[in-house]
Amino acid sequence: MGLNTFEGAVAVITGGASGIGAAMARRFGHEGARLVLADVEVGALDAEVAFLTDKGFDAIGVVTDVRSRESVAALAGQAYLAFGKVNILCNNAGVGSGSEGRIWEYETNDWAWATGVNVWGVINGISVFVPRMLEQGHDGVVINTSSGNGGVAPLASTPIYAMTKAAVTCITECLHAHLREVQAPLSAAVLYPGPHMLRTGLWTSWRNRPGDVAKVTPRSTPYPTLDQMEEAMRAAGMDVRFTEPDEVADQVVEAIRADRFWILPPSEETDRRVRARAEAMLARSAPDYLYPLPTVGGTQVPSSGGTPVPSASDPAVQSSGVTPPAEER
Repeated sequence: MGLNTFEGAVAVITGGASGIGAAMARRFGHEGARLVLADVEVGALDAEVAFLTDKGFDAIGVVTDVRSRESVAALAGQAYLAFGKVNILCNNAGVGSGSEGRIWEYETNDWAWATGVNVWGVINGISVFVPRMLEQGHDGVVINTSSGNGGVAPLASTPIYAMTKAAVTCITECLHAHLREVQAPLSAAVLYPGPHMLRTGLWTSWRNRPGDVAKVTPRSTPYPTLDQMEEAMRAAGMDVRFTEPDEVADQVVEAIRADRFWILPPSEETDRRVRARAEAMLARSAPDYLYPLPTVGGTQVPSSGGTPVPSASDPAVQSSGVTPPAEER
């Protein structure tokens, strides 16, 4: 099944105040959908809703902490109160972890924060919205934002982020199977933003880190900026390219119309990584397609050496302190 038309449909988008979330909202609005944007960042959310309404789109904003089932339930309540239905659910909010050092040195709060937003945000969205979407009986689609980092194969320098995005892919595959099993009028799809890096607020997701999962020990190095990361990558001889959020939104609309599960833009790099991981598993061999990454200012960045390892063109190049742009705005 899936969505038959955008005209008059209602889209709920978490992480919707900027970046890919805002780009999807604008694109859906141009297609005739009504919009419910959710985000933890109040100022950015208000500004984006004002922009949309000024353009003539029917949109509301709901401040939402996707880690909380109660907060997501309140979001659903506001969406159904305003529009009476939901056809498109984009579980798109996401953050980095802010972790440093080796995997065994990471703070529990680093794991808790990223898992709370990136994994529990998707779980809460599915648990709260899908029963109501099924009950209403309308066609629709649930899109969960994953990443090539973890969803395809992890970058060894980013265990926490990669783990969460692997979970999102697995959850979405199972959601697809369950919806098919009950012959639901809903489809599921998993989004891998790209095929290149994106300039979005995910690079500074630490700005929205809540106190209940604050770092216990301050970072020994400052959070690097995207400009610093780009400079380091270019200095390493890497071909650094960017994908605009609007391009990702176009890919999403095209995939919805085609009822496509894998929203995975064509990329030779991604294809090599898929094959490398599958071949290692079939051969029962070690994951030698993962490799050590050089550090710049305490932050690991991708290396240009060798295929099929990840490169800067991967849509989810993430540092130990800043995740690659993909979801949260």
